[in-house]
Amino acid sequence: MLELKHIKKYYHVGDTLTKAQDDVSVAFRKQEFVAILGPSGSGKTTMLNIIGGLDRYDSGDLLIKGRSTKDFKDADWDAYRNNSVGFIFQSYNLITHLSIMENVEMGMTLSGVPAAEKKKRAEDALIRVGLKDHMHKQPSQLSGGQMQRVAIARAIANDPEILLADEPTGALDSETSEEIMQLIQDLSRERLVIMVTHNPDLAKKYADRVINFADGKIMHDSHPHVEAAKAEAFELKRTKMSYLTALKLSWTNIRTKKGRTFLTVFASSIGIIGIAVVLALSNGFQKQIDKTQSEAMASMPVTISQTGTDTNSLMTGTDTKTFSKADHVTAEKSAADKAQHTNKLSRAYLDYLDKMPTGDARNIAVSYGTGMNLIRQVNGKYKAVSFSTANPDSGSADYGSMMAASTGVGGAVYPVRRTSSGKTFLQTYYKVLAGRYPQKSTDIVLVVDKKNTVNINALKNLGITVKEGQKFNYNDLIGTTVKLVTNDNYYMKLPTGTYLPNQDLSSAAAAPSTKTLTVAGIVRVKSKNSDGLLASGIAYSSALTKQVLNDNKDSAIVAAQKASQTNVMTGQPMDQATRSAMLTTLGGTSTPISIQIYPTTFKLKDKVLSYLDKWNKDHKQADKVIYTDLAGTVSDMTGGLMDAITYVLVAFAAISLVTSMIMIAILTYTSVIERTKEIGVLKALGARKKDITRVFDAETFILGIGAGLFGIVVAWALTFPINVVLENVTGLAGVAVLNPVHAVILVIISTVLTLLGGHVPARMAAKKDAAIALRSE
Repeated sequence: MLELKHIKKYYHVGDTLTKAQDDVSVAFRKQEFVAILGPSGSGKTTMLNIIGGLDRYDSGDLLIKGRSTKDFKDADWDAYRNNSVGFIFQSYNLITHLSIMENVEMGMTLSGVPAAEKKKRAEDALIRVGLKDHMHKQPSQLSGGQMQRVAIARAIANDPEILLADEPTGALDSETSEEIMQLIQDLSRERLVIMVTHNPDLAKKYADRVINFADGKIMHDSHPHVEAAKAEAFELKRTKMSYLTALKLSWTNIRTKKGRTFLTVFASSIGIIGIAVVLALSNGFQKQIDKTQSEAMASMPVTISQTGTDTNSLMTGTDTKTFSKADHVTAEKSAADKAQHTNKLSRAYLDYLDKMPTGDARNIAVSYGTGMNLIRQVNGKYKAVSFSTANPDSGSADYGSMMAASTGVGGAVYPVRRTSSGKTFLQTYYKVLAGRYPQKSTDIVLVVDKKNTVNINALKNLGITVKEGQKFNYNDLIGTTVKLVTNDNYYMKLPTGTYLPNQDLSSAAAAPSTKTLTVAGIVRVKSKNSDGLLASGIAYSSALTKQVLNDNKDSAIVAAQKASQTNVMTGQPMDQATRSAMLTTLGGTSTPISIQIYPTTFKLKDKVLSYLDKWNKDHKQADKVIYTDLAGTVSDMTGGLMDAITYVLVAFAAISLVTSMIMIAILTYTSVIERTKEIGVLKALGARKKDITRVFDAETFILGIGAGLFGIVVAWALTFPINVVLENVTGLAGVAVLNPVHAVILVIISTVLTLLGGHVPARMAAKKDAAIALRSE
């Protein structure tokens, strides 16, 4: 069954050589009770450890069922201890933070025995050693004799072929010693039992065979055995501790040290708390900045005019740092004149803009220069009016009666493109004080400022009699109507071939093509940062200007003006620029005078610019469209500022994370020292180095995830008082907002760092010598 051949084991301590095993050869039967007697230091326990695979011999051979162990690797010895050997120790060596059942089951857990079978075998073992009524207790609730019975139950639960007992009665009284010896003797009828003892009386009374040991040698063997040279079937089943088992072992250990565990988790969480609070504040402030920038951007959109400035031309202009050595003067256009670029705002370009993702650009306002022929009944008589905010008393608003249309453009044009959420420009930035939001193109709105004041000239130009400081009820203005007349009904051709506004405006008002514009609502900006979006006065949709253009582009006055180089209303000659402006005012050209693009958020402005740049990359210089980025200056000033501050603060807070990692390493090392005997027990039961490492890695994993979760909860709780203080100091509400994604990432970081910090001590634990670990106190 088991044979030692010429086993030698020497220890060198300084210049001293100790021969613990000095050429020992002995064979054991398959079933017998062998007692090894000898004085302390004679080598008894060393031989027991070599037989159990806890210690390695220097030379010779240990044969198990005829198979040599010379080529055994660590994994083979682990499997051998788990499958074939059961240990009974003098000091019991129970794992105190596990229950009695869990202690007995541990060896089977390493063997991979199914849960139901493992429980039954553990119960059977405990019943056999007389602990039926105590199997659900903790080790601390048992007497010394009972704990030794638990150790015996653990040793036999996995049904080993060899039972090794090292002074099993050394810590017991005489009566209990007799009981334990009778139990061991009973077990020897089924397997080989080798016991080391100092008590010759117990050895002679219970053992079948007594071997006297001294100075590393066998001095006497009462019943020697010669092993037949025959190899038997001997299979080693590899052991493996699951991650779940490692977590359970570590969890139960941590629970026994609640105070220290809490302090460890708290100390380790300080860095997480700091970073989480910084990120919460950064997140909140960034949202405030984004909101402010988004609102402010509405008043400074990306603008495209008929004439733009090519900044690249300005940047690559003539070198102004070098003095010329020429003896002549050269006439040249200024850099600003050279940079002037006429944008071709063609139909194709407008279609391209219309395909811009609504997620990037909330609104696109296309403004045409066409005038509106507006009339309104005042004191029973129709008269020309306008949406202008120019002072009508100065005489510049109406330009007589014939230019009422052009001066009547006025007002503010707002875009009608809806966002991906279905909201319009007005719904996004304005609240309704009275009436409703526009529902159709003929609905117009009256825009007031934060103090509910409106430009007095806007009311005067509508034909309303008003004095400075006069107050109007909402109902006085809601429902106010204005007639929008087409060119053909507004202008009449004179015999001279020139055109003048129709003198009979009542007939123009009654014309079928005339539209009625109605003040549907009174609106005001929602946010203090949105001032300047729309000027105080009347505002109408860009869709209305497009309808006016469509209605007037083929009118008689437009056709006449296109055919003439003189002003069709005054008969005076015009240069090309004036003629073009005249045609635009009459609605004779569909080219926009400006386009304003409102990015959804400040950060998405770059996507909008990239989309516009893509058009320019695909077209030659003459067909490029130059834009003005009014928000660019703000972007350059504020872009990345919040991120930079966040990075600096997180870097400072991260120092505490590194400190936490070092502290975890120290605490894990302390835990390794405290649990040295447990390491020895696990190795005696067949745990591999990987398994030992896994146990301590599991402990740091629990501490890391606990510190992360604790830190996140504390940081989240701190956001409430922080928000109260910030609101009182800055007036900003709900600034500190912890992003759930950041929370998850921080928990992961905490766990990874603690695992890294604890892994080195865990590896140290795995490398501990099993025999030395079992002797530690």
